[in-house]
Amino acid sequence: MAIVIDCGTSPCAERDRGITAAAAAVRRGELCVLPTEAAYGVAADAFSPRAISRLRDVKGRGPDLPLPVLVASVRMAEGIITGLSSQARELISACWPGPLTLIARQQPTLMWGLQADTLQVRMPLHPLALALIEVTGPLAVTTANRAGAAPPRTIEAAQAQLGDDASVYLDAGPAEATQPSTVVEVTDEVPVVWRAGAFGFDALQRWVPGIIDATAEEA
Repeated sequence: MAIVIDCGTSPCAERDRGITAAAAAVRRGELCVLPTEAAYGVAADAFSPRAISRLRDVKGRGPDLPLPVLVASVRMAEGIITGLSSQARELISACWPGPLTLIARQQPTLMWGLQADTLQVRMPLHPLALALIEVTGPLAVTTANRAGAAPPRTIEAAQAQLGDDASVYLDAGPAEATQPSTVVEVTDEVPVVWRAGAFGFDALQRWVPGIIDATAEEA
């Protein structure tokens, strides 16, 4: 049966208990629900094919579902992605932790549950999420909703959708941000914006003057 742990908004005993319980669930190949800036996410061990398959089943999607990977540090990100240009590093320096998702080339030597040439990687701007990932290592995370339903902004909404399919729910109150992360591809020398979000193009352009706005071309 799933457990919900009120972790509050600052370090406390319950927060530590929640991190310990969620990390143990991840190590067992189970799923946990954690807060991010804009919504609650459901997470699995990125190095466990069984856990990744379970995550996709619970979400109600097949292998076509892209699974972003959340990290707790730039060093952790560099363990799973490669080929970052100086411009990509400028974006990381300016925006992480925060609502910026990078599409980057994955390390070719990885033996894990995610099989793809590129990865979506982000360092979330949420202290509880970062604290958990520091313990577990990289987590594959997608919004904690069934396919077609709205992303949950509260732990109650996440539990109403996923129920006992997740073992541990970490409650940190309602999500505060209203915009999703901006998605930027950094597989080539010049970054490309594929989804507008919390970081606007004007801000990104100040940090990386040559960045390309593919969203404008689509419009």
